[in-house]
Amino acid sequence: MHKLSPLQWTLLVLLTLVWGVNWPIMKLGVTGFPPLTFRMMCLWLGVPILGMALVVMKVPFRIPRPHWRELLVLAVFNMFIWHALIIIAVQSLSSGRAAILGYTMPMFSALLGAWVFGDQLTKRSWTGVAAASLGVVLLLWHELSNLSGRPVGVLLALGAASTWALGTQLLRRTRMPVPTLAISFWMTLMTAMVISGLALSLESDRWVAPSPSNWFAIGFNAVLVFGFAHAAWFYLARSLPPVASTLSVMLIPVLGVFSGAVWLGEVLHWQDWAAVCLMVLSIAAVLWPKRSTT
Repeated sequence: MHKLSPLQWTLLVLLTLVWGVNWPIMKLGVTGFPPLTFRMMCLWLGVPILGMALVVMKVPFRIPRPHWRELLVLAVFNMFIWHALIIIAVQSLSSGRAAILGYTMPMFSALLGAWVFGDQLTKRSWTGVAAASLGVVLLLWHELSNLSGRPVGVLLALGAASTWALGTQLLRRTRMPVPTLAISFWMTLMTAMVISGLALSLESDRWVAPSPSNWFAIGFNAVLVFGFAHAAWFYLARSLPPVASTLSVMLIPVLGVFSGAVWLGEVLHWQDWAAVCLMVLSIAAVLWPKRSTT
């Protein structure tokens, strides 16, 4: 199993906190506000923050021309489809359950890695996949009847998760000789342009002034999600083995469910608590160091 460095552990903990609590925040952001427009505003405010980070850290922006096509492919599967589909799904589903469906990504990624890319998964890795999958089922236990009445939202969330899983596998395998932060910046900028086009063509007739809660959600996403979390995730996805980088974020939907319960009044059941234990088992299975044989 891969041993995480102090930097990787720090980024993983912060990433889990930011992305976990962001699900109910996103729900607030799209309540009474067009979802693609919400995402567009978050992206355009987040791009300069990410750009300033590159300047301060003296990271070069340049992407060599031979790698532009690969950058576009990575952006399509890691950013374009995910951000367009999942934000629409959030508006039609409860925040916690949208988080659960979105974070079926690690299972999709592990299976794609094993079946399509030829990754050799150990027994502990398969145990992690199984525990995470069972945890997702438990978290959805009391929502299956409600979700059946929202098939479009469910399909959008699962479509977003599966394409993000493929994008994660592609990002892990990229050999682009550029810093991860530069890749993150250009993918975020391109995504802002794509989502802007969608928002303008599909939602311009519904544009309204954001409410204070909308502005709070926009600011949170601009600074912490696009200014930090995405760059942190891309770094982890490139520096860790695929199973470790994907299953290691499985506490995010759990945090999404529990923060939704606190902020939005969603009811918790014993299945939710059992799912927490399974998610912890999943993470431990792929990240806990093997016992030394010497």
